[in-house]
Amino acid sequence: MFIYGASGHGKVVCEICQLTGLLVEVLVDDNENLQENWTIPVVRQIPNHTTEGVLAIGNNSVRKSIADRSFDKIFLIIIHPRANVSPRAVLGSGTVVMAGATISVDAKIGSHVVVNTNASIDHDCILEDYVHVSPNVALSGGVLIGEGTHIGIGACVIPGVKIGKWTTIGAGSVIIKDVPDNVTVVGNPGRIIKIG
Repeated sequence: MFIYGASGHGKVVCEICQLTGLLVEVLVDDNENLQENWTIPVVRQIPNHTTEGVLAIGNNSVRKSIADRSFDKIFLIIIHPRANVSPRAVLGSGTVVMAGATISVDAKIGSHVVVNTNASIDHDCILEDYVHVSPNVALSGGVLIGEGTHIGIGACVIPGVKIGKWTTIGAGSVIIKDVPDNVTVVGNPGRIIKIG
């Protein structure tokens, strides 16, 4: 398999793959200074013969762009052995779940989503494609996170809140009401500080 991304996020994903018994053939990264990582070669393009892999890019829009160009590849769901994922949760292709994360019953997670270290996704949450939930985020039950949104480290969202697409929720923010598309929200309680 391949992992697209050889920096910090790529290292974490690579280790998860190794812990779960997946053989990582190559890391793919456009950084010319990266030649190998843990004896795994770093190449500039996904080899044609390698059909399965995962995108280990933290930036949501970059991850989407690469996925859109890689239509002939099969993207694997990668789950750390010390994550707690309900058998009644649904995860989309290319999604990565890090150590200590919890995904509860009837949660629906889209494709190419990052559920980072110790994040908590409670019952009936919906995370659309290309969402990144940072470490120690707590999403209460029934939260909807729109496509491409980034929830910053340690943010909390109360039950039933809807957060729009391609929005950024700042680190440590407390979200107590719905948030529109394409904004940046920070603080406790969360307030919009930037539109677009």
